[in-house]
Amino acid sequence: MTTPTPPIREAARAVVLDADQRVLLLRYDENGGFWVTPGGSLEEGEDHATATLRELGEELGIDAKNVELGAQLAQRCKDHRVGGREVRQVERYYLARVSPADVHPACAAQPDNIREYRWWTEGELRSTRATVYPRGLADLVAAVAEGHMPQRPIILAG
Repeated sequence: MTTPTPPIREAARAVVLDADQRVLLLRYDENGGFWVTPGGSLEEGEDHATATLRELGEELGIDAKNVELGAQLAQRCKDHRVGGREVRQVERYYLARVSPADVHPACAAQPDNIREYRWWTEGELRSTRATVYPRGLADLVAAVAEGHMPQRPIILAG
């Protein structure tokens, strides 16, 4: 007997970098606690780039006019529970350049269950014992910081 494939949930996420090549991550307490890039599911009729900008505003109070949105860097597929049901989330990760001065969590329209946000250096990503998603984020950040943009989106694990 085969298990049916969960329904697809399209999502857009941002690899938010500042001028010092630090990456902005959000902390959640669910599932033992983890850090993750900002983002979320697409709304009806929305494209991934538009969703990325909307999510930055909803989660961090960042005005879209203050975001330098770049190319899609990566993609990840992950089965997990959302709203009590199993889904297969297909995420596209976009480069977003933002100044820390433009991050205003107090103005976030939908902060969900975000417990804190923090700017991380590549070294901190590599040395932390905290759970950080997606896996491979440190390598991706390092490549972008060195000016090595992927020719096509790379596939990230978990």
